[in-house]
Amino acid sequence: MNKISGNADNIRNIFDKSKFSLDYYQREYRWKKAQINELLNDLSGKFLKDHKEGNDRRAIEHYDYYFLGSIIISYKKGEQYIIDGQQRLTSLILLLICIFHKLKEQGQRVPSYLENLIYFEQYEKYSYKLDVPEREKCMNSLRSGEPINGEGESASIKNIIARYNDIEELFPDVLEGEALPYFTDWLIERVYLVQIKTYSDSDSDVEAYTIFETMNDRGLSLTPTEMLKGYLLSRITDNKAREKADKDWKKQIASLQDIDKGEDANTIKAWLRSQYAQNIRKRDKGADPRDFDLIGSEFHRWVRTNEQNVGLSKSCDFARFIQDDFIFYGKWYKFIRDSAKDFNYAKKQQVEAIHYNAHNNFTLQHTVLLAPLKKADNDNDIRLKLRIVSLFLDILIARRIWNYQSIAYSTMQYNMFLLIQDIRYCKNIDGDGGLIDILTQRLEDMKETYESLKTFGLHSRNTPRVRYLLARMTDYVQTQSGGTSHYDDYINYEVEHIWADQYEKHGYDKEFEHVHDFSEYRNRIGGLLLLPKSPNASYGSLPYHADSQDEKRKHYLKENLLAASLHEEAYDHNPGFVRFNDKFKRNSGLEAFQGFQAHPEFKKKDLDERQDLYRELCKQIWNPEKLKDM
Repeated sequence: MNKISGNADNIRNIFDKSKFSLDYYQREYRWKKAQINELLNDLSGKFLKDHKEGNDRRAIEHYDYYFLGSIIISYKKGEQYIIDGQQRLTSLILLLICIFHKLKEQGQRVPSYLENLIYFEQYEKYSYKLDVPEREKCMNSLRSGEPINGEGESASIKNIIARYNDIEELFPDVLEGEALPYFTDWLIERVYLVQIKTYSDSDSDVEAYTIFETMNDRGLSLTPTEMLKGYLLSRITDNKAREKADKDWKKQIASLQDIDKGEDANTIKAWLRSQYAQNIRKRDKGADPRDFDLIGSEFHRWVRTNEQNVGLSKSCDFARFIQDDFIFYGKWYKFIRDSAKDFNYAKKQQVEAIHYNAHNNFTLQHTVLLAPLKKADNDNDIRLKLRIVSLFLDILIARRIWNYQSIAYSTMQYNMFLLIQDIRYCKNIDGDGGLIDILTQRLEDMKETYESLKTFGLHSRNTPRVRYLLARMTDYVQTQSGGTSHYDDYINYEVEHIWADQYEKHGYDKEFEHVHDFSEYRNRIGGLLLLPKSPNASYGSLPYHADSQDEKRKHYLKENLLAASLHEEAYDHNPGFVRFNDKFKRNSGLEAFQGFQAHPEFKKKDLDERQDLYRELCKQIWNPEKLKDM
């Protein structure tokens, strides 16, 4: 007899004894960084609402639950096939693997149940709870912690690797340490999915596909965007005004969805937060969500309950809210997103910093950038405001990267809310109390500078950040010397160590008593460059010093100026670079500063000099005085 059943269950019960295969209805795994970010923010926000330091672990059973949606399972030939929901299940498995590694790294006990939810071992072979043969090699690498790049693999495999890296990067700091075992228990026990199961006496997929089609075509619930639209239009009493507002709304939504799926909702969240959010959840654990948080999770309800604060009373207010406010902020949100996505477009609009900030996944910038914009502003003033605020964020982010400070959403959210409050009501761009004045003062108040940490370098988790700083430095030297910008190329180069990892063979044991000291120094940013992949692989183990027949320096001479500057010939017949170096030294304001110079050898003293050089480069690239020169 054919049958359909449904029940809600937590992650432990869903994954504990079940193994799922994928049916042919399924797409590739396509989640993007934005969906991972949203999932982590939603989960951490819900967990922290109840969690307080010092709680007994048993208190977790009284924490509020989180509903993650539904999945459709079809039983055929004794196996369970996922008809709908593999995007969420795949992402959950990746999150569980990440937590598994984090617990081990922090020296905390890994619950035995955690591994059982990811895979089981039979006949010395690992079989994953989401059993997809083409993913086995990739999942083995993620489980064991081995490096994997996905080269030559399918779109799903590449995306799985990318999203796992995103989870590691975006994992909220507040869930690390003491909170991690609690969060792990809560995730397993209190996060629920509804399983819709179809059973059939035959191998037919009719029942499963019918449900799949209904949920994904005809019967989807209204989105928050659609519910907000319905509410706003229902309050416009004039039929013609309502029809006009409806047409304008649809046109704006279509324009935003052309950017990416879900950008309509992201636009509305950024707009409402930037202009109307008056408060945010306190940083105390267990605090209730406030305006900023509620707009992020249920903006359609928030608007209804905050009509007066938003200025909605008469029919004409609701029409204005769509046709003036939404159109205005939607237009500039799209401008920001286009600049974030396309570096050439950003350069043309003179808002390169928006692109840089987006590369660092600083999604909070959309809301911050919209905050000082007013409908009465002309386009030139708006572009100037966007340049100023995005440059401020660029400087802020670079300083935090240099000082090993997180720029994750959860870490920066509260301070960015305070910043939004400060710049939302700015009447002037310059002058006392103006936009530039406020942002300059904030940078002056920062504890993190390039002098506060002089040993910055590479470690196992900050390679993308180090690559970013090096790409900006490399591009700066190139363009200031009269060359063209190749930032889009540099950001995809590989990090090259000037010192080969040959402690004794290349004589580094003469300057360092222990290999650990050598490794720490070798990873300092002053000992690093950016090179294309092929040259980087070729030069990696070569010696540096000038008396070698195959010295690295000769090869560096053929690369970008930051690398070539180690060789004396880079200064010959290159007046643009020489002029830049003279100006660079003058701008430092340091009498003893040598600027760029050739290094026939590269010993500890030479690396120290390059470390100072790079630090001065950062100070000039990300100089707060540039805010005043806009």
